Amino acid sequence: MIHAEQLSRPALRRQLRERRRALTPAEQRQAARALYRQLAQHPLFRRARHLALYLPNDGEIDPALLHREALRRGKRVYLPLLARWPRTRMLFQRVDNGETLRRNRFRIAEPRPQAHRQRKPWTLDLLLLPLVGFDARGGRLGMGGGFYDRALAYRLRHPNWQKPLLLGLAHACQQVDRLPLESWDVPLHATVSDRGWFRGCRPDLDGQA
Repeated sequence: MIHAEQLSRPALRRQLRERRRALTPAEQRQAARALYRQLAQHPLFRRARHLALYLPNDGEIDPALLHREALRRGKRVYLPLLARWPRTRMLFQRVDNGETLRRNRFRIAEPRPQAHRQRKPWTLDLLLLPLVGFDARGGRLGMGGGFYDRALAYRLRHPNWQKPLLLGLAHACQQVDRLPLESWDVPLHATVSDRGWFRGCRPDLDGQA
């Protein structure tokens, strides 16, 4: 396990990105299947009617099996969408199976903007977040753009707000001992990896929704 306090944030981010990019395609597929087994039958996933997830990039663990399962069960599924203005804002837009996507300025696929299909983050039931690194306390290290933290900043002002439940998704190799958190970092309720659950700021998640 990496000792995060010995590295700067950029150095830690670089080392963890190298770790996940080093996984072979077979290891990525195996991890995706293991992630699916961890979550697909969990009450948090089963009960969520409106959930957001992401399309993998740069070696991130792939939630595609969960995406397909959610659509099969009739759930509303949302993907992140970067606003044209202000360019630092992230939106969440509902997508359907087979929908045509486009590449954003980071070359990540996203839906074409349709305001009537967008939903405020605090009205989602479950948000599955990508990450670069995580710890067992709910700490999350992202790519450095701060998009998720800005979209979820209301949780820092209203810590008792119930929605959405925040679950980070990761390869087990992305765990560090303890992340140095900044004042703007929004903690995760838990992180789910291909090898198990790591309870963050909500240790009482079993059976919750």
